[in-house]
Amino acid sequence: MDDAALLIAELLTRRFLPRTHPRVKRALVNAELFAQVEQRLADVGLRWMDNIYAEHVSVALLPAAQNPILGEAGINANNNMELPRDGVALLVVLWALIILPKRERQTSRVEPDVPQNEMFAGSKPMPAVRDVSPVLSYKALLEDYGPQLGKKTRLDVNLKLLERQNFIVRKLDDIAEGPLLDVLLDYDILAPRILDGALADVLLRERAEQPAADATAAPETIPAES
Repeated sequence: MDDAALLIAELLTRRFLPRTHPRVKRALVNAELFAQVEQRLADVGLRWMDNIYAEHVSVALLPAAQNPILGEAGINANNNMELPRDGVALLVVLWALIILPKRERQTSRVEPDVPQNEMFAGSKPMPAVRDVSPVLSYKALLEDYGPQLGKKTRLDVNLKLLERQNFIVRKLDDIAEGPLLDVLLDYDILAPRILDGALADVLLRERAEQPAADATAAPETIPAES
């Protein structure tokens, strides 16, 4: 078997590979090899999944293959990984809390402890994912989003499902980015929906409530003695 066949076979077996994997590195720098990989994947209805901000690569169905493989019910479903709706909601929340700030730091070419407006920050190399990807606290997640995501029981169940699907990794109370979180979820589609959709509504509501909060917090005026 040649390098293209071996790389595809390993990807299909493991679901994802790190960009540092020897065959992945070779494919990313060898245009001819990469073209062979893409063509062979396309021949069986698959496509290469990758972006420069992620540390792993994967494969997914080509759009043209989705209908024959998944059928109308599958395409119209909210996911094809058997995640419940509150599990998908949790996945989107985790993506927004982890990937959005990570991408901002990566595109700014700055480390987490460097001010965003530092001069010449754009000339720095892109920080490693492990240095800029936020780590979430389980307790904070439960406190902030538990009521909307089924409380502790459902949150625990869905976190286990997402960990099993390699979207997240957990260590004690910490929740961190998994190999597939920034690969299988399309940033270009999801980010505008969050930033211009749900998050925009939250920001507008907070701005509207702020004057009332300021007025409530303001001390009463004491009339001057005549």
